[in-house]
Amino acid sequence: MINFNWEGVMPAITTQFDASENLNLKAFEINLKAQIDAGVHGIILGGTLGEASTLSADEKLQLLKKSQEIISRQIPIIINIAEQSTQDAITVAQAAEANGADGLMLLPPMRYKATDSETVQYFASIAQATKLPIMIYNNPVDYKIEVTLDMFDQLQQFSNIQAVKESTRDISNVTRMINRFGSRYKILCGVDTLAMESLVMGANGWVAGLVDAFPKETTAVFAYTKAKKIDEALAIYRWFLPLLELDISPQLVQNIKQCEVATGIGTGHVRKPRIELKGSERIRVQKIIDVSLATRPDLGNYKMFL
Repeated sequence: MINFNWEGVMPAITTQFDASENLNLKAFEINLKAQIDAGVHGIILGGTLGEASTLSADEKLQLLKKSQEIISRQIPIIINIAEQSTQDAITVAQAAEANGADGLMLLPPMRYKATDSETVQYFASIAQATKLPIMIYNNPVDYKIEVTLDMFDQLQQFSNIQAVKESTRDISNVTRMINRFGSRYKILCGVDTLAMESLVMGANGWVAGLVDAFPKETTAVFAYTKAKKIDEALAIYRWFLPLLELDISPQLVQNIKQCEVATGIGTGHVRKPRIELKGSERIRVQKIIDVSLATRPDLGNYKMFL
């Protein structure tokens, strides 16, 4: 395990498949190296964009080992946990620690709409079962459970619960967290279309989606915003918004993988039950991509601000 701060751009990395839906580790390596070259600060394996619900335990381990080989401890690798029972979540957390992961992103219990006290106990049980640092994923829009300020207050006693992926889609929640807890929790925006706004309001980082296809543009927005180069960041962010809106869709995986094909760092293949976009929807998404590529902005020397 390496020490790291919950700061910067952290791609929710996609899983690359071939046309037969098998893992394509060569394409995965190409994408991951593009992320590292752009200057990202960590990666998250096994999220929605990673199609983790379709992966076997062995495949997840293959992806972790391949990531470790490529990254060579340059940046942290965070494992997402989205399980139905507390014991299953503990098992995954302990396996991640045993296999050299650097941190965990933790969702509330899946499928069951737990009460506030049940959710707090779920998080607490996992935190007590591992030494890995933890980021709570707060996404009531998609997962129907909100981790409230009072719940975060109860979780303060667990020193390894250190950060929140803020996906409530209420931009004021960044300020509420800071007003209530100061710097106790690092805040990472989890909604692409609110990223720059969240960073301006004091968020520490960005768990990003379109970064999988546009790593340099994403990292440039972060770097310029945190350096208070707002005009430079806005020029990129305004260009980026039509693409970022592809992330807030039930078909975000297909959308972003179509973008990856266009930028040359992905195969475009998804694993069933997902199917690649077809017909008018594929045409609509491709038009957004084509217009964006035709007007791709100059990013300047953003890396000097990382």
